[in-house]
Amino acid sequence: MKSFASGGFRLRDAPRSLRLIYAGFLVVTAVGLLTQLGFQTERIGWTPAAIATYYRGGETGDTMAFPKPFGHLVEVSHAHAFMMGVVFLVLAHLFAGSPLLGGAVKGAVILTAFLGVVGDVGAPWLIRYVAAGFAWLQLAAWLALWLAGLGMLGVSLWECLGAR
Repeated sequence: MKSFASGGFRLRDAPRSLRLIYAGFLVVTAVGLLTQLGFQTERIGWTPAAIATYYRGGETGDTMAFPKPFGHLVEVSHAHAFMMGVVFLVLAHLFAGSPLLGGAVKGAVILTAFLGVVGDVGAPWLIRYVAAGFAWLQLAAWLALWLAGLGMLGVSLWECLGAR
């Protein structure tokens, strides 16, 4: 933590043991992203109509989906806010420690990931209780998380294992 606080942290210059710990975190995070993709693909779907139906209820092919109850949204939001917040914090710190990209690009990627996290936690509430049209926000949040998250993960993993 002292390394981050100094302001001059560079991931590729961290001790090998620390880079291996970070690489382990990044691999586990990649598994988390892949399972998220599986959930989004299998359970929800990638169209605004499918996303709206998942949260608001309705017919999905030959099955009936019920609206997500308030308690379910609270439970999911609670877990996601904490877990995604911690993963975002660590991933953004590691990414910020890479000299591969300029400050403006890093800032844009980190902001995109942050907005994706906020959208992913907030959009289900808007879809369920305001309007089905907010499914577009959910889809945009997922895409932001995927693009920025994979970018931060890939750059950071390269810094941990490949860059020299």
